[in-house]
Amino acid sequence: MSAWCRHALAVLRAHPRHLVLAGLLAGLLCGPVAPALALGVAAALAALAGRPPVALLVAGAVLAGAYGAGARLAALDKTALRPLLGEEVALRAELLEQPRPGKLARSAQARIVAGPGSGERVVVRIGRWGHARPASTGAIVIARGRLRALGPFDAYQRRRGAHAVLQVRTLSPTGAARGGAWGAVDAVRARAEHALETGLPPPEAALLRGMVLGQDERLDPGVRQDFRTSGLAHLLAASGQNVVLLAALAVPLLGLLGLGLRARLVVLLGLIALYVPLAGAGPPIQRAGIMGAAGVVAALAGRPASRVYALGLAAVATLALNPRAAGDVGWQLSFAAVVAILVLAPRVRARLEARRCPALLAEGIGIAVAATLGTAPLLAFHFGRASLVSLPANLLAAPAVGPIMWLGMLAAAVGQLATAPAALLTGLAGYPLAFLLWVAHVAARVPHASVGLRIGSVAALAGLYAVVVAFVVVRRVRRVVLVAAVAGGGVAAAGAGAAAPRPPPPGPVASFLDVGQGDATLLQDGGHAVLVDAGPPGGPIVRRLAEARAGPLDVLVVTHAQADHEGGAVGVLRGHRVGLLLDGAAGARGPAHAA
Repeated sequence: MSAWCRHALAVLRAHPRHLVLAGLLAGLLCGPVAPALALGVAAALAALAGRPPVALLVAGAVLAGAYGAGARLAALDKTALRPLLGEEVALRAELLEQPRPGKLARSAQARIVAGPGSGERVVVRIGRWGHARPASTGAIVIARGRLRALGPFDAYQRRRGAHAVLQVRTLSPTGAARGGAWGAVDAVRARAEHALETGLPPPEAALLRGMVLGQDERLDPGVRQDFRTSGLAHLLAASGQNVVLLAALAVPLLGLLGLGLRARLVVLLGLIALYVPLAGAGPPIQRAGIMGAAGVVAALAGRPASRVYALGLAAVATLALNPRAAGDVGWQLSFAAVVAILVLAPRVRARLEARRCPALLAEGIGIAVAATLGTAPLLAFHFGRASLVSLPANLLAAPAVGPIMWLGMLAAAVGQLATAPAALLTGLAGYPLAFLLWVAHVAARVPHASVGLRIGSVAALAGLYAVVVAFVVVRRVRRVVLVAAVAGGGVAAAGAGAAAPRPPPPGPVASFLDVGQGDATLLQDGGHAVLVDAGPPGGPIVRRLAEARAGPLDVLVVTHAQADHEGGAVGVLRGHRVGLLLDGAAGARGPAHAA
């Protein structure tokens, strides 16, 4: 056994509560996917514990976590809607979020407030939201349509607690809204939204809403794609990373006021407690608050063991509420970003301060570098792409992110009382917002800004994270990785320059593309192409089109509104120039071009 392994084992045995917490976390992770695996994990962790009493506690924690996860999932999955699947229904429900736009549909989660399935969550989805009058979060609506089971590509909605999809024909607000504590939260958020939109042009206002409140539905599709390509998309979602950034920038200011460590911790936790309802208190905001609070506690903790324990508690808390949360990409990215900030940011900050960089700027750059390195492997694992400009783009953006977040939060808070002072704050935020939009736009247009990178297994993902850690910690490894990256980039650029684009196949060709569960038929004749259906959301349709050497599409036909036929159309519209979109569910549309 290596010296490092012996040291890690000694640390674990010296802190039995960490082992017990690790056992509980392991059980919560095993419960939703492989409950039988909990027995093996319990035995392995008990063996690490050494002392029999601790071993018994650890094993019990694993089994309790697995059993608790199973019981929680049974409660979350209990539904009275199953007999109504496939039927036409009219549901009275309250919207739990702003309807999110798409090329072919908008959708939002809603909670049924009367009738069968009262209290359960469904996804309301309509082909064209123009058939429905606008409705905001908390509004009580009457939704009429056909109730369907969640498909295989609605797994993320199942993780969020939904039990069915309502394919809506009409959606009508009743004029009423939910009351009680949630109604008060809705009112606070509505005033915050109004404040953030005051005094700014639409692009900057939409970006400020996305960064402060995590509501990016009003962003232009082209802007959203620029942020994805440049590796800045994490800024558009309320996450633990953004909460930690706010807290990290506040720590020096609180120190200047003469507050001690405990007082600073209380103030920061109080600010986070205010931020959660201000931003709407939805599940992503709750998760961001929990992760951010854990990050603050960990950052201010004096001992590394306490930092690990704080992060473990945050993970256990979020999984106890929803054991499926670990499968959510947002949960993984938020957790990875917070861990990376705690581990890597202090090293970067210390090196910058040693070179006389101002403390606040060094803090912001350290967080940007850490979050970028910490989330890049996960982004490649889930989306099959890596942004080569992510790190420089985040470094350029770092000085603007802190002022935007602070001015936005102050505007949202002041906007609860008066609009005019909030407009002054958002007006000041307009300058760094415009700079951030410029950085995303320019970085996204660098040649080969985003490249395909497929990570095929969890083991490969873990190996890549090991390389990232070694890159930061070990100078010799850093030199090797940099040399390899430069050499690999040169080879890739040379290959890209030498490879000429292949022409489309001669003569008429019909290709039935393999997109998994769904349909996609490509018709080509010379330089012309028609695509009929696009497969499921998140499917390989864009890759299949590239393999078929399809360029611009003259026509994209969506035969009907089912996820395995229309779901991939969004990716096609973003990745290809489309002359005409024909939607079989909503009629013909005019010329459509991907943003």
